[in-house]
Amino acid sequence: MTATASQRTIRNPQIGDAVTFLTTAQESGGAYEWVEVRLQPGGGTPLHYHTTFEEEFEALDGRLSLDCDGRTLLLTPGQKAVAPLGSKHRFYNQEKTEIAFRVKVLPARSFEKFLRMQYGLARDGRTGANGMPKSMLELAVVIRMGESYLIGPPVWFQKGMFGLLYLIARWRGVERRLLATYCPESEQQKGADERYAGIS
Repeated sequence: MTATASQRTIRNPQIGDAVTFLTTAQESGGAYEWVEVRLQPGGGTPLHYHTTFEEEFEALDGRLSLDCDGRTLLLTPGQKAVAPLGSKHRFYNQEKTEIAFRVKVLPARSFEKFLRMQYGLARDGRTGANGMPKSMLELAVVIRMGESYLIGPPVWFQKGMFGLLYLIARWRGVERRLLATYCPESEQQKGADERYAGIS
């Protein structure tokens, strides 16, 4: 069963975390996306970077671990840190209990669509043990929405490989299906081709 577009909180049963949309891109006019994350022990992201937006982290409950450009930060409730554009970073939970923190993405880009697709595919059993979509075409769409790059393979290689797969996914209707299944109806009606023409 998929979540409806109007739900503010989405959950990933595979890793047990939850994201609540506090301010959406539509509500901020695209300026930012603001979410609250509840992260289980051992949860987190691999080291990655973004070329189109930065992230501001604020710990709320428990201690949030954040690696950023070779430094490791341990944020306690009320403390904040920024992962600037292009910085190599990851966040994770080293505690023995669930933690909560907020993330502001500036500008918003397609962050909400990325999360709704990723979590929706996980709920529907369409992701592997690593949390990534099993289908390469669905993976290409998710990567396109998230605009995140892993450390290791050159960015030109990642953009080229997944860019080609994304074009195939769009041609075969995979992107439109994922938007219709997991993303807000108001966004679906705008037309996928026009909305994502500027994503790099």
